[in-house]
Amino acid sequence: MGLMDNLKAKAGLMKDRAGSFAQQHEARIGRGLDKAAKTVDTRTKGKYSAKIETGTGKAKDALSRLSHRNEDRNRTEGKDQGGDSA
Repeated sequence: MGLMDNLKAKAGLMKDRAGSFAQQHEARIGRGLDKAAKTVDTRTKGKYSAKIETGTGKAKDALSRLSHRNEDRNRTEGKDQGGDSA
C-alpha cells in the first residue's frame, strides 16, 4: 500500500467515527451551534442576524446528513450481513 492509500483508509475511518459521534450527540451539538450563534449575534449587535441564521441552519443540515448517513450505512451493513447468512 502506498502513502495515499494509507491516508485514504485513515480518512475513511475518521469520517465513520465523526458520523458515529454526530449520531450519538446530535442534540448536544445542535444546542452548541445555537449557543454560538446567539453569542455571535449578541456581540455583533444583530448586524449579521440573517447571515448567522443561514449559517447555523446549514451547519445543522450538514450535522443531520452526517449523522443519518452513518445510521443508514449501519442499517445497510446489518441487512447485508443478515442476508448472507439466510
